[in-house]
Amino acid sequence: MKFILSMPIPIVNSIASWFLKKRFHQIELFLKYPIEVQEELLMNLIGKAKNTEVGKTYDFSSIKNYQTFAERLPVVSYEDVEASIERSRLGESNIFWPTPIKWFAKSSGTTGSKSKFIPVSPESLEECHYAAGKDLLCMYLNNNPDAQLFMGKNLRLGGSKELYKDNGTIYGDLSAILIDNMPFWAEYSSTPSNEISLMGDWETKLKAIVKSTIKENVTSLAGVPSWMLVLLNHVVETTGKNNLFEVWPNLEVYFHGGVNFVPYIDQYNKLLPKSDFRYYEVYNASEGFFAIQDRNESKELLLMLDYGIFYEFIPMDTYETPDEKIIPLSQVEEGKNYAIIITTNAGLWRYKIGDTVRFTSINPYRIKITGRTKHFINAFGEELIIENAEEALRKAMQFTNSEIVDYTAAPIYMRGKEKGAHEWMIEFKTPPNDLNVFMQLLDSALQEVNSDYEAKRHNNTTLNPPKINIGRPSLFYDWLKQKNKLGGQHKIPRLSNSRTILEELIVLNNQ
Repeated sequence: MKFILSMPIPIVNSIASWFLKKRFHQIELFLKYPIEVQEELLMNLIGKAKNTEVGKTYDFSSIKNYQTFAERLPVVSYEDVEASIERSRLGESNIFWPTPIKWFAKSSGTTGSKSKFIPVSPESLEECHYAAGKDLLCMYLNNNPDAQLFMGKNLRLGGSKELYKDNGTIYGDLSAILIDNMPFWAEYSSTPSNEISLMGDWETKLKAIVKSTIKENVTSLAGVPSWMLVLLNHVVETTGKNNLFEVWPNLEVYFHGGVNFVPYIDQYNKLLPKSDFRYYEVYNASEGFFAIQDRNESKELLLMLDYGIFYEFIPMDTYETPDEKIIPLSQVEEGKNYAIIITTNAGLWRYKIGDTVRFTSINPYRIKITGRTKHFINAFGEELIIENAEEALRKAMQFTNSEIVDYTAAPIYMRGKEKGAHEWMIEFKTPPNDLNVFMQLLDSALQEVNSDYEAKRHNNTTLNPPKINIGRPSLFYDWLKQKNKLGGQHKIPRLSNSRTILEELIVLNNQ
């Protein structure tokens, strides 16, 4: 280790480039034989877990192919496996995976609970999350052979929550788990330090990150766009510079994921005004790392097939209908929208993650993320779902003796240094006496039921308080009528990442 750290950075850069490019030959294997790689992976997962509680329940020892696997095991959501995960969190082993699970990634938003606790096994850490980090660098270097990535450091921006110990297990943001388990070479090439990265208070952490990184030679950025934008604006403001290249002249790429990047691209281009600056997208979640942008300037992501994750898909035109069907990767078609089901090396078996994707290519398998299986707002990583909204509205109505006819909500995207927010259009049957009190109650209730929304609202970190518009009588009825959607199964879209519906309602409300 001391030898590596004492070597000149150009040599480290050359060695790292050589090592990472070797992995490209393994990637070529699943590009050439995708179905065979996935089928072998599934059988390996089944074989490893055959003596677990789940393995014995479904007699994994007798499963010899995908067809039997699909016939025998049910598709599940978090609520279906929550009790088993809670037992694991309390220290029980060998329930759904043979390796003892010490880590649980906390994420928000299920119907019945404030947070989910996703198991993170040693295998998923090494063979999925960390392997993906190396592959991302591998692909970038393969596409940009003159890159000087390792001449400097990667500015990483993880979650703002600390890690918490409970009954011998540890839970927290996935990013905090990854940082805490990071190999030395990754820590050496990253900034800020682990100590700063794992700080709990965002405002203190923000100042510490700026102070510790502005004098570093930062060559790459990694983090969620909404959070990163807050940090980068703070860097420019603190240093008094016009753009980020005046702070970090060798900055060349931003690796991003977690929320839709489209609303932020103009703001990033102002901070990073170089035509050859690169943006690379990734698709990861607490449950696993799924896909990586494998080409410069591409809007598509390569589905990674050898990370210990077996994929199945539900065509969205059959989702939650009597005709719902579940298909393996070999049966997907280009241009169709699918809900994702995963089986993983952390013991998630046929698990619905709630995301939807569209295949843009099947040779190789490339995807675009198209949204969630339910209406949602996730413009800033808050993952606000309808159940959260309904529960919060219920509490606000109860305390203000008000009644609602209809509602919808959408984001107010960040503009310049302005923070984001949620904007609501609510048609009341019985309006509250004080709309401001109603807004405060709604905001407080949303924070109670959604830990990610709570984190973004803490001290107005990323989100300002919500804005509420009062809809005139029959507003939503008139909007449906205008769309020729009266009667039948037509419903008001409750939550959306797009402002299209909200803007239409605002215009109609003023007519």
